[in-house]
Amino acid sequence: MARTARPSILALTLLLCALPVAARAQQPVAARAQQPASTDAPPPARDARIYATIDNVSAARLESDIRTLAGFGTRNTYSDTLSATRGIGAARRWIKAEFDRISADCGGCLEVSYQSSVVQGRPQGAAEPQPVNVVNVIAILRGTTHPNRYVIMAGDIDSRASNGADFTSDAPGANDNASGMAGVLEAARVLTQHRYGKSVVFMGLSGEEQGLWGGQHMARVARAEGWIIEGVLNNDMIGNIEGLDGVIDNTVFRVFSEPTPVTETEQERRARRTSGGEVDGISRQLARYVERITSEYFTNLDAMMIYRLDRFGRGGHHRPFNDLGFPGVRIMEAHENYTRQHQDIRIENGIAYGDVVEGVNFDYARRLTGVNAAVMASLAWAPSPPDTVRIRGAVRPSTTLSWSPVSDPGLAGYKIYWRLTTEPQWTRWVFVSDVTEHVLENIIIDNYVFGVAAVGTSGHESAVVFGR
Repeated sequence: MARTARPSILALTLLLCALPVAARAQQPVAARAQQPASTDAPPPARDARIYATIDNVSAARLESDIRTLAGFGTRNTYSDTLSATRGIGAARRWIKAEFDRISADCGGCLEVSYQSSVVQGRPQGAAEPQPVNVVNVIAILRGTTHPNRYVIMAGDIDSRASNGADFTSDAPGANDNASGMAGVLEAARVLTQHRYGKSVVFMGLSGEEQGLWGGQHMARVARAEGWIIEGVLNNDMIGNIEGLDGVIDNTVFRVFSEPTPVTETEQERRARRTSGGEVDGISRQLARYVERITSEYFTNLDAMMIYRLDRFGRGGHHRPFNDLGFPGVRIMEAHENYTRQHQDIRIENGIAYGDVVEGVNFDYARRLTGVNAAVMASLAWAPSPPDTVRIRGAVRPSTTLSWSPVSDPGLAGYKIYWRLTTEPQWTRWVFVSDVTEHVLENIIIDNYVFGVAAVGTSGHESAVVFGR
């Protein structure tokens, strides 16, 4: 068998020295020889404000909020709306009061409101469908330069017992989903300490357990009002570390994302047969963004990207936004405990059932809330992404990318990304400034997929826009 001569250490050293520092730091060894040269230096990749934001997230405040929400007894969509201490009405009034308090602390920076819609539901014991008022609580931190671009964090207000239509039994919903709702409130506390170019939205959505009702209404409102949504982070169960599979782990969480938008056209579907992009839709790019920020700013915490809209046969409140073509992902714990989900509180065959506070790990919820805050701040501080990215290079030795210019006062330039078609994350990049076209010399278009992100002077990047 013939052997290929191995290059000397000196030769490898000279090769590496010929590459830009930023490019070398991001490339696997096998790819470095193909990295094209660039004289442009990117801004610093990390921002001290993100570290401070993460550090400001409080496990004690999360615990207090989770206990308060669980203390309403039940937050079933059909439950009491008049009591001051029990039911979904008391819960949503408390959530709005918390948003109002947060807004007062930042000088009235939040636009806080209820959002309601009437849905025909069937509560337990009802012979016929009955109307129910589904009420969301929305708080908007308006952007300074791109107020119609939105970065959203959502949690669910409602809870359920074994029967989703049972509105009288206790259903504290401590993890599902007081943990996610508490995460939204805590993210609002820490993120309102800064201002952003884009609007940052904190949502408490209702009616999730009966049919994603609150999210459906909010998504329709966003479409009707022409919102440009850059990402929806749906937090649904972010507090459990002890799985029914016997694993106890506080170092991993899951990010679910659909591969391509269900709203894409037939022409776009046909184009994928030749250009690729089967796993490169806008929600998948958002999931990669979450994973990248987690890797950048956290230690001993990994984002597990799940290539699926949601858990098998199940759903969450990011889906209504996906259904209308908006990018959205589900962020949640890695190991679920089904004895604590959708269960009447009871002991059966020696097993304790019920979603109670004792099953929540508050420090884990703190870390996942920190991930959300870091992702939202980075997206909200980043320039807008290019509208379109085009690639050319069929039967040529090099690939040319061109993209629409981004108008943003904080724009520093662009990162051109590429990766092997089988790689889950963007692995190779080069930074360029003041151009809208770049040639990747000796990078064969057939072997890779490509994308472009806009980069701000503070180093924050937009989500990657896939090139076709």
